Amino acid sequence: MSIDVRPVADGDFFAWLDLYEKYAEFYETPLTDQKALLLWSWLTAPDHEEDGLVAIEGERLVGLAHFREFARPLEGDRGLFLDDLYVADENRGKGVGHALIEAVRQRAVERGLGVVQWITAHDNRTAQNVYDSVASRTSWVTYEIDLPKAGV
Repeated sequence: MSIDVRPVADGDFFAWLDLYEKYAEFYETPLTDQKALLLWSWLTAPDHEEDGLVAIEGERLVGLAHFREFARPLEGDRGLFLDDLYVADENRGKGVGHALIEAVRQRAVERGLGVVQWITAHDNRTAQNVYDSVASRTSWVTYEIDLPKAGV
């Protein structure tokens, strides 16, 4: 069966949520109803920076990708950052991840952007095998500073 990739739509919420909950569980990150609803509101708002795609096999959602534009000052252009990529366990190895990445890449090309970037966990070897087949691994190291939440 072929994989179709399209933007998220209002009727996708519950199937999308099932996939996103599994994504959060994989990364051992608590996903509250409030966080899920906030992200969904971003994905379905035409003027929000966060955008989303879903991969469909038959009539079933089997993967998701969330991405956004970002500025690249030294390059004098913009890029797309792939925030989240997830494929249902039973659909791995069937080209779903490749199809989602290609759809994100195509959007970047259509917008005239200079790059598509993303990160993954250092021990996520399965994902890295896919990523190594479609992109170049960089030498950059990622750092974070956790900040207190507003109102906490």
